[in-house]
Amino acid sequence: MSQNNHFPALPPEQLAHLLTNETVLNALYDRAKNMMWSMVQYKELQMLYSCALKEIQTKFEVLDTEFKLEYNRDPISSISTRLKRTESVMDKLERKGLPFTLVAIEEHIHDMAGIRVICSYIDDIYLIADALLRQDDITLVARKDYIEHPKDNGYRSLHLIVEVPVFLTNHKKLMKVEVQIRTIAMDFWASLEHQMKYKQEIPDEKAIMDELRDCADVIRETDERMLAIRRRIEAASDAPTEEDILFEKLAKFDIPIQ
Repeated sequence: MSQNNHFPALPPEQLAHLLTNETVLNALYDRAKNMMWSMVQYKELQMLYSCALKEIQTKFEVLDTEFKLEYNRDPISSISTRLKRTESVMDKLERKGLPFTLVAIEEHIHDMAGIRVICSYIDDIYLIADALLRQDDITLVARKDYIEHPKDNGYRSLHLIVEVPVFLTNHKKLMKVEVQIRTIAMDFWASLEHQMKYKQEIPDEKAIMDELRDCADVIRETDERMLAIRRRIEAASDAPTEEDILFEKLAKFDIPIQ
C-alpha cells in the first residue's frame, strides 16, 4: 500500500488553511495530548507490574532463606524476572483482536509480568508453590501443571497466575503475575527449545521436534531418578536428635543472612 493512501497529498492552499483553522488545531492538540496521557499511564502500569514482580520475588527469597536456616534445604537455585516488551504486548493484543488499551492489557494479558523460579528437584517445585499460595495476600487466578501434563512438544513446568497487592501512597492495586517454577533440567531443555524454535527455514523440522520430545523424556527420567536418589540418601541417614538440630543451628549463628 502506497504512502499516499495513508496520507493523501493536499494542495498547498488547503494545507495552509487547515494549519490556521482553530478548530482543526484544537482537535490535533487534544489528540496529541490524549496520546501523551496514554503513554504516561502505560508507563505507570509498567511500574505497577514491576513492583508486583518485586513483591513476588521477595516472597520467594524469604521462603528460600527460611528453608536454608530452618530446614537445611536449598530448594531454589535461581530467580529471574521479566516485563513483557511493548512490541510483544501489541502483537498479542492484535492476535486477540483487541485494542492497545490499559483495560485490555490488564484483563487479557496475564503474563505481562513474569517470574521464573528454578529448583533442584521436582518436589521442591510443589513445596515452593504451595508455600507461596498459602500466604494470605496471594490469590491464585489460574494454574497449569505442565509437569503432570506436558505440552505436546515435551515442555514441562508449573505455571501459576497469581494476584498480589501493590501498596502505593494512598491506595493499593491488585496486579497479576505469571509464575513459572521448574527444575534446572527442565529449564535447560526449555531454553534450548526456545532458541531453536525461532530459527528460520528448518528443512527437517519434524525430525528435530521428535528429537526434542525424546530429550524431554530423558530429562523427565533424570529428574525422577535424581529425586529418588536424594530420598534414598535421606532415608539411610539417621534422624537428627534434638541436640544435633540445636548444635547445627548454633553453628550457623554468625552466617550472614542473605
